[in-house]
Amino acid sequence: MRAHPRCAEGKDHPLRRLRAIIVGLTAFLTLCFAVVGAGAVEPIAVPLDVPALDLTHVVELRTGVGERLQVSTAPGPDGIVRRIEVRAVQPGDGDWVVFALKNNTDEQIDRLLVAPFFRLADSGVLSPDLGASRIQSISTSQGLAPERQVNQEADVFLVTLDPRTVVTVVLELKSPRLPKLVLWEPDAYKDSVNAYTLFRGIILGISGLLALFLTILFVVKGSAMFPATAAMAWAVLGYLCIDFGFWDKLFRLQSGADQVYRAGAEVMLATTLVLFLYAYLNLNRWHVSYSHMVAAAVVVLLGLVGVAVIDPTIASGIARIVLGVLAVVGAGLIAYLAAHGYDRAIMLIPTWVLLTAWLLAAGLTVSGGLDNDAVQPALAAGLVLIVMLIGFTVMQHAFAGGGITQGASGETERRALALLGSGDMIWDWDVSRDHIWASPEVEDLLGVEPGTLESAARDWLEILHPKDRDPFRSTLDAVVEQRRGRVSVTFRLRCRDGHFRWFKLRARPVIGSDGEVIRCVGTLIDVTDTHTAEERLLHDAVHDNLTGLPNRELFFDRITSAIVRARAEGVGRPSLIIIDIDRFKNVNDSLGLSIGDSMLLTVARRLARQVKPQDTLARIDGDQFGVVVISESEPERIAAFADGIRRTLKAPITLGEREVFLTTSIGVAIFDAATKKEDDLVKDAEIAMYHAKRLGGDRIEVFRASLRQHAVDILAIESDLRRALEREEIKVFYQPIIRLADDSIAGFEALARWEHPKRGRLGASEFISIAERSGLIIPLGLLVLEKAARQLSAWQEEYGSDLGVFCSVNVSSRQLLRHDLINDVKAVLSRVEVARGTLKIEVTESLVMENPEYAAKVLERIKELGTSLALDDFGTGYSSLSYLQRFPFDSIKIDQSFVRGTAKERPVLLRSIVTLAHDLGMDVIAEGAETPADVEQLKALGCEYAQGWALGEPMPAEDARRLLGRSLRAAAQ
Repeated sequence: MRAHPRCAEGKDHPLRRLRAIIVGLTAFLTLCFAVVGAGAVEPIAVPLDVPALDLTHVVELRTGVGERLQVSTAPGPDGIVRRIEVRAVQPGDGDWVVFALKNNTDEQIDRLLVAPFFRLADSGVLSPDLGASRIQSISTSQGLAPERQVNQEADVFLVTLDPRTVVTVVLELKSPRLPKLVLWEPDAYKDSVNAYTLFRGIILGISGLLALFLTILFVVKGSAMFPATAAMAWAVLGYLCIDFGFWDKLFRLQSGADQVYRAGAEVMLATTLVLFLYAYLNLNRWHVSYSHMVAAAVVVLLGLVGVAVIDPTIASGIARIVLGVLAVVGAGLIAYLAAHGYDRAIMLIPTWVLLTAWLLAAGLTVSGGLDNDAVQPALAAGLVLIVMLIGFTVMQHAFAGGGITQGASGETERRALALLGSGDMIWDWDVSRDHIWASPEVEDLLGVEPGTLESAARDWLEILHPKDRDPFRSTLDAVVEQRRGRVSVTFRLRCRDGHFRWFKLRARPVIGSDGEVIRCVGTLIDVTDTHTAEERLLHDAVHDNLTGLPNRELFFDRITSAIVRARAEGVGRPSLIIIDIDRFKNVNDSLGLSIGDSMLLTVARRLARQVKPQDTLARIDGDQFGVVVISESEPERIAAFADGIRRTLKAPITLGEREVFLTTSIGVAIFDAATKKEDDLVKDAEIAMYHAKRLGGDRIEVFRASLRQHAVDILAIESDLRRALEREEIKVFYQPIIRLADDSIAGFEALARWEHPKRGRLGASEFISIAERSGLIIPLGLLVLEKAARQLSAWQEEYGSDLGVFCSVNVSSRQLLRHDLINDVKAVLSRVEVARGTLKIEVTESLVMENPEYAAKVLERIKELGTSLALDDFGTGYSSLSYLQRFPFDSIKIDQSFVRGTAKERPVLLRSIVTLAHDLGMDVIAEGAETPADVEQLKALGCEYAQGWALGEPMPAEDARRLLGRSLRAAAQ
């Protein structure tokens, strides 16, 4: 239909206006598409002649976008930019990769888009990427998704590009990480896979044969280095099987699901490397601690296998760090041993250099410093090379040391007959296997089971006397390292009953064809009788015949040595304690000399239990004993040690149906610069001891310079003490008692201190005995009891009556047995209001046993008044269980001598006392906790409370109040 000419040429014709609108709309749409196209992806040209195109660093990675992604496609040949929207297959934040491919040719191009599951390069150290399926789905602007190809090692998709087309590709990722993305020509990818398959097969074959060969070598040769090396070879084989994908094919694992196995393989590499280093360098020959350290490390590493099941990345990261640490530690250890001429360490140097280089290259690879497709296969080949070098090194030890040159058969027979006729026992050490064989006669002499002595040289240290272990070890090491000489050493072996027998070993090394010591063969001779006779002669010359203690001559020699050492080294002050038994002559006169000797033996045994190994106990005269104290240097500790001796000897000695009580006078002298020789120190101690005797005995006196001039004026001290009571110079200090369950303050012990105007602060031990003899102990004890009660009442008023903190007050024998203590306690409680059971009366064990019937009645009355009772110094007296059950004690205070006992006896005694107290329904308070170790042990043994210098010193009342306040505030928090 043709338009009317006039209409077509008209100025306002409708067709003209419609044409203008269409032109304007077209221009607007063109502008919009131009703006959208500015944000579209740049297409990547795919040439025909390039077999592989690396897209890793040219694609666009979008993480955390969401479950929908809108993408502007790359402009096609027509220049039009379109927008497509892709929805995620799996819910989540959405991680995407976007790129475009362009086919500029006139041919159809087929390519494989490959994303490997695992790449060692840039996988990380602390939290490594152990591989997984990378691509969840793939979408293209053409609408048809590429087909996923079956592959156990990578996500592979077949992408088809039509001639002269541009395709925008959107990948939905399973995780934010995409280590590698390559566009392969299908035949080239197949050739690459086949080439690596051949390489992997060769490497796996070599590794498997090597592991099998080392295992056979372990069966043939029983040394520990061979199973360790074989284990390492099998670990390497397992790692390569996983790395090469053989593990996935064998067990048909889900694609990319071998993270647990890969992490476990890396852990086993670290574990077997530790075992190899330990076994090859033979670190367990003497030092059992090395075995314990390695065992702990292996247990921890094997525990990482379990961690790998839960979180493989953590286990793998720790294993990679351990491998790096092993390289450094092993290098230092090998360098140290090689510097000392240890052949095994020297031979391991090339292997360790190669291993260190391999670990360095692996570290650079996993951290991203090296990124190449050939790095991972090269590292696998290097790992096999390292195992081969290690295998060659251990094989040299397996087949080195040829036959021993044999003499004529006649000569050999004569030597064997001569050895048989001499009666000597054979001793043979196979150095290469570290195995000792001894004649069965040795085991018969020791009374041990047959085969006990057929073990490693290290195991002999267990039956050797502790003092003979170092000489035995040094002698054998010298023979092995120097490859010459003869062994001639005397040592003691422990019998089944705990006694030791002396043996003399004479042997010589046997050198193999490589110049190394392969055996050490000789004879053992029992020389126990000879040594016993020699020791008896030497012992009798310097020891007392009755007690077996050192005599006066040896005692003076020990004093001289201690003084010389103190002057030369400038540390430590030796102290001397002289102990004299009071009125011992009366014992001999009334009971006879034989009874007297028996009592001296008992005294000697009790004293021997008190002294420490570094101290010297001697009998210097008839009833006098001396102790050279080296273990303690502080005056307070020495005084406490002397007091422990006094209380120990005060316990009754049972002779048939009779009990004999002994007291002692003890003098203490401490070395100082003015002491010129040992005679001066002995004289000072004797002066102090005789001064103690003049004061009535059963006491300790420390030497003072004034004792040389005149005796202490007892009347003057009594007068000072009376004035001290009137002038309130007697102060009460409080030592905290700690509740071990929560380290809170359970109570305090009230202790008397005399603020003497001239002599300064005096402890209770310096004036309590004078107070008891003069009768001043009654007002003194009442003063301490009332002050302690008032202070306890003040604390309860300040912090509440339900505070639960108690205060202990010790009473003397005169207060309990010769005075009306019941009325004193009743009077104090009537004047001072305290919570029931918080004022605790302490009575010593020896005190209640002086008159147990009377003491039991008094204690029952006192408890009825509202106090609690504690048995002080438990274990140092002589109470029987029948009496102990009759006393109404609430608590038992273990004497500090048990807490400070030796490491061997302390736990046994303490555990027995704690168990006894708990069975009787009593709490346990331990005195003398001086170190944190003491506190921890008491807590472990079940003690409820403890006191001592480690937990708090005696302090004034105000300091005790502040300490209590801090404890309560800490408990409230």
